[in-house]
Amino acid sequence: MHPTMDTSTQSLREHDTIRAVRWQGDRLCLLDQRLLPAEERWIECLNAEEVTQAIRDLAVRGAPAIGIAAAWGVVLAAQQGAPLDDVLATLRAARPTAVNLMWALDRMKGRIAAGAQAAALEREAQSIQDEDLAANRHMGELGAALIAPGSGVLTHCNTGSLATAGYGTALGVIRAGVADGRINEVFAGETRPWQQGARLTMYELVRDRIPAHLIADSAAAHLMRSGKVQWVIVGADRIAANGDTANKIGTYQLAIAARHHGVKFMVVAPSSTVDMATPDGEAIEIELRHADELLATGGRRTVVEGARAWNPVFDVTPAELIDAIVTERGVIERPDAMAMRAMFGQ
Repeated sequence: MHPTMDTSTQSLREHDTIRAVRWQGDRLCLLDQRLLPAEERWIECLNAEEVTQAIRDLAVRGAPAIGIAAAWGVVLAAQQGAPLDDVLATLRAARPTAVNLMWALDRMKGRIAAGAQAAALEREAQSIQDEDLAANRHMGELGAALIAPGSGVLTHCNTGSLATAGYGTALGVIRAGVADGRINEVFAGETRPWQQGARLTMYELVRDRIPAHLIADSAAAHLMRSGKVQWVIVGADRIAANGDTANKIGTYQLAIAARHHGVKFMVVAPSSTVDMATPDGEAIEIELRHADELLATGGRRTVVEGARAWNPVFDVTPAELIDAIVTERGVIERPDAMAMRAMFGQ
């Protein structure tokens, strides 16, 4: 455990040092997450097309960060006099599963419809980014309060500062839990095929001096059986009206294993991830990416020529396997359609 577990400003700063999306007035700078942890290289996006490509290529990833980047892409287009309807459509098609992308673009579209010019759109994009950071800090407090002191937790994929405006969703809960002494140990699954847990989550945890161990994805059930973890804490790319949750592939099997072993399962995401127009998980489009991502590691082919692969990058965890959904609006324990309507309407 870190020697000073408190929620002082110094402690929060120590566990929160990364910002991956930076607006520079006439360009968007993105920390290229494909190269981490070996290299910290920034990409300068000078127009909406380059932002779209960065989203599609996973240079920027994580549902909130994708939405924020897309909002800045609209600003760049407005500054350059590009046709905004075309830009909105192109950005929207970059990734199909994460609803935050559509939410941010709809928010920018609303401002455009109201007559906003480039300066006003810049203020709107900045508000989207600022609000996400504030929401993450609040979710961190709410989620950490559910965790008994001295607990171990397991997380999947990357849900930290790299995936958001900063602090993180599920990793924000972990940051808050470590800062006030509720979390003693953190375990991160490697998250094949892009290894976001190994490359990105461990990068954040080590950099911010949070005690952590990496595990192979296939070690998760064995870890739960050992009694070392009391919570699985994950993010979300879309939460349906009944509480079913789409997240990085592998999340569903973690929820099944957690229920079998008596381990609690927490989903942490901003309200922009909730899509009350999607009735349940069956209605969520699951992105399929190219088979080559599974057939190679780090750009080097590891599977025999002629082999084929199936590469869905998200799965859906049914609401009945989720113990708590944490958003900045509050906590829903044992989520179902009625509880979701009570908090989010419709």
